[in-house]
Amino acid sequence: MKKSRLEVHYEEVVKGHLQEKFAYKNPMQIPRLRKIVISMGLAEPSKDKHLIDYCLEDLRKLSGQKPITTKAKKAISNFKSREGQIVGAKVTLRGHRMFDFMYRFEHVCAPKLPDFRGFKKKADGRGCYSLGIKDQTVFPEIDLDKVKFAQGMNITFVTSADSDEECLELLRLMGMPLKSK
Repeated sequence: MKKSRLEVHYEEVVKGHLQEKFAYKNPMQIPRLRKIVISMGLAEPSKDKHLIDYCLEDLRKLSGQKPITTKAKKAISNFKSREGQIVGAKVTLRGHRMFDFMYRFEHVCAPKLPDFRGFKKKADGRGCYSLGIKDQTVFPEIDLDKVKFAQGMNITFVTSADSDEECLELLRLMGMPLKSK
């Protein structure tokens, strides 16, 4: 199977820069992207079965694979949720789909975000970087005529980096548009 453009860039350019900057003794220490998790909270759509189907279909279109639903483990009256009610959906991307999604996200979707100046340089301290999007319509796979309402999502980039500095450098070298300060 042919490697994606971003995968080739990682192998040929990014690994060398990371090796040079952080002086790893073993090439297996060089951080790599492990997976991308895309998740949606479906609190509002949970009231209407058809809206849940639209959200799941949108998530399927932009990821290229079937999303799994997450259900409430117990009933909470303040949140108006019942046990077993669908409250979210998620997709985990690995391999070629992961690199393809990341490339599309960096070069097509991120520039479409309103008032976009780059993503914040703040990771979780354990080698993961998360960001939120308020509207799914920035993805070209979503048909704007069929969108019933704006649905946000969270995207988490899970890396094998040991620190925030390594994680952010990896993502920056792979083309993630991060703020300069």
